[in-house]
Amino acid sequence: MEIHNTTEDIVFAAIGEICTSIEKQGNPEKLCLCDQCRIDAACFVLNRVPPHYIISNRGAARIEQETISRQQQEADAVSLVFEALKRVSHNQRPNSDHTKGSVKEARRGPVFNIPTIIGRAFDGANFSPLADVGVELWRDGKLVEMKNRNWQNPCKLVLNTQGTFTFWPESIPAKEEGSREQFEYSVKIEVPGFETMTHFFEIPVISELGDAGSFSMDRTIKLPDLYLFPPGGDED
Repeated sequence: MEIHNTTEDIVFAAIGEICTSIEKQGNPEKLCLCDQCRIDAACFVLNRVPPHYIISNRGAARIEQETISRQQQEADAVSLVFEALKRVSHNQRPNSDHTKGSVKEARRGPVFNIPTIIGRAFDGANFSPLADVGVELWRDGKLVEMKNRNWQNPCKLVLNTQGTFTFWPESIPAKEEGSREQFEYSVKIEVPGFETMTHFFEIPVISELGDAGSFSMDRTIKLPDLYLFPPGGDED
C-alpha cells in the first residue's frame, strides 16, 4: 500500500519558491540555501504542521477542491519556512559542506539497499547507557560510507538517546536485480578504561533497481545490546 502526505508537497514547494525569491533579492541576510539546509528546514516545518494523507487519486482531487483549507496550509507553511531557514542557517550541520549540491544523488541501476542498523551500548559494570562515545561501523577493513550527510560514521552517543546508535550505509552496486548476497559488517567501540568492543554480524540483502528513496523502519536491522567492560572484567 502506498500513502502520500500532501503536506510535504506544500512545504517543499514553499521552500523552493521562497529560496528562489531570496536568491533573486540577493540574499540580503546571507542565509545558507544549500540542499542540506533546505532539507533541514523542511524537517523543521513538517514537525510543526499537521500531515494530510491520501491513498488514491480521488483523495488528491478532494484536496484540490478544498481550496480554503489548502490556502491556509500554504500560508502556515510559508510563515514557518522563513523561520526554519533562519534557524537552520544559523545552526548549520558541521559535517556538511553547504555547497549548492551537497546532498548525494541517488544511485541508478541495480543496487543492494542496505537497511538501517540500530543498536545500544552500555557500561557493563553498572548497565548505564554510554554517552560521549563514538561508535564505528566497518566493512572490508574500512569505515562504511553513509547514505547521506545526515548520518554519521562514527556515530556519537549522546546522553538523551540512551546509548542508541544508528547507521544507514550507502547502497552497494549489484550486477542484476533480484540477486541475493550476505554482507559482513562490524561495530567497533573504543572507550578509555574499557576493553575494545567489536561486534561482527551479517546482513542478507536482495538487490533492487535504484536507491531506497527514504528512511523506513521496515528496513531496519536491530543489533543485540552491547556491553563494555573494564580490562579483565567479568562479562558473564
